[in-house]
Amino acid sequence: MQDDGGARERLIELLREHSLVLGDVTLSSGKKTTYYIDARRTVMRPDGQRVAGELIARHASAIGATAVGGPVMAAIPLACAAISVPEGRDLVGFFVRKERKEHGLQRWVEGGAEPGDRVLVVEDTVTTGGSTVSAIERIRGEGFEIAGVLSLVDRLAGGGEAIAAAADAPYEALTTVDDIYPDRPDREG
Repeated sequence: MQDDGGARERLIELLREHSLVLGDVTLSSGKKTTYYIDARRTVMRPDGQRVAGELIARHASAIGATAVGGPVMAAIPLACAAISVPEGRDLVGFFVRKERKEHGLQRWVEGGAEPGDRVLVVEDTVTTGGSTVSAIERIRGEGFEIAGVLSLVDRLAGGGEAIAAAADAPYEALTTVDDIYPDRPDREG
């Protein structure tokens, strides 16, 4: 990542303060863990939205993306954050539905992006990468070019590799679980 004027460090601080939840949790993959990182708890606050938006918009610009989006729920606040900051003034946002809409335009991909656009796929937290991989398949199937994939947090559980393989494009994470919770009990090494 390019120099971000301290934005990444501020994002890590905010994620530690608002998003790190200690206690027994079942992840969407079905795996059990003793901690959870709910990035939406940070992104849905003014400072978190601004910092995440700046970082995402800068990344989109660096890779030549014209649109930002991804799986419904996770990507909506991230895309909105990216298009709402000055750095995102040339971007549009989109999201990928879990199910095709049965009325209207019956689209999988909704928002300001159009087939042929070069997109940055965004995700809040990556564990196995399953929901992101599904969204990538829909995005590609609808005729978009995937320029890259960016997550706010990578739990370092193999999801990044699965996403990069599915996207056939670079995958990066703004932060990892090591940045947010370096003393976690399951940390290797």
